[in-house]
Amino acid sequence: MALIILSGMEFFSYHGCFAEEQIIGNKFIVDLEFVTNTEEAETTDDLTKTVNYQKVYELVKDEMAVKSKLLEHVARRILDTVKSKFPELTNMKVRVAKVNPAVGGTVDKVSVTLERDI
Repeated sequence: MALIILSGMEFFSYHGCFAEEQIIGNKFIVDLEFVTNTEEAETTDDLTKTVNYQKVYELVKDEMAVKSKLLEHVARRILDTVKSKFPELTNMKVRVAKVNPAVGGTVDKVSVTLERDI
């Protein structure tokens, strides 16, 4: 088994509860971890025998393009979409962070982390 991590994926998206956030947009950072069996890929050096993380990135990118009010909703959609395309994954963890959130003060970022044991 292997832990594969896509760390620091950056997107400009339109998530937030305030109307302005869904118009102006903001920078978001997504980290995604998943566990999968890589034994066959380890011995064959064949990309088709493992999870292609470029395809995973594209799935995350597509979900980040869909407006949502809550980071929790975005994170759940990412987990659901990746799992539906790669059912062999046995554990997944996603963190979605909003940079410079509108909280009325100075906060570098706020994030939501969801984890799923499958």
